[in-house]
Amino acid sequence: MTSGLRERKKAKTRAAIRDAAMRLFTEHGYAATTVEQIAEASEVSPSTFFRYFPTKEDVVLTDDYDPQILAAIRDQPAETPVVEAVLLGMREVFDRFTEDEWVSERRRQELFRTVPELKARQQQQTLDAVDMLAGVIAERLGVPADDAGARALTGALVGVLLAFLYPSHTAGFQPDDFDRVKRALISVREHLAPLEP
Repeated sequence: MTSGLRERKKAKTRAAIRDAAMRLFTEHGYAATTVEQIAEASEVSPSTFFRYFPTKEDVVLTDDYDPQILAAIRDQPAETPVVEAVLLGMREVFDRFTEDEWVSERRRQELFRTVPELKARQQQQTLDAVDMLAGVIAERLGVPADDAGARALTGALVGVLLAFLYPSHTAGFQPDDFDRVKRALISVREHLAPLEP
């Protein structure tokens, strides 16, 4: 089996497990659904489940979007301003979503809102995402990964994204949402201007 075919098969199995889990969580509730039930519904063994997801929580927490978004940001032309590159990269990834992927993502976000243990781990994931995004922003700015300015810009961008995009997340990201984020970031910059020496 070629490496490409093997990776596609693994991706298909991973998606089948996640889809079955999301369906069962919706039908029976997160707490009442077992790993054994998810494995049976996705036609794999429990041991195969654990090769793809270390815990039941990880079925919800793990997604394939962050690497795609980071790659899309890196691929933006060098002359593209940093914030524009981030928003364009995000838009490219979410514009490729199928309706089935949006359905799964809506279920996932609903679980984050309603299951306390998932919400707690999602907050840690958000902090990890800030670190990854700060690294890409630093690359585009040509500064060290721990540069304070790059991290501050990342913090502002993530804060605005959380405030403006996630309330409408269940309907899917829309082009106007990204435009609102751009306007909000301009507003943040204007409000912070009086603090400059």
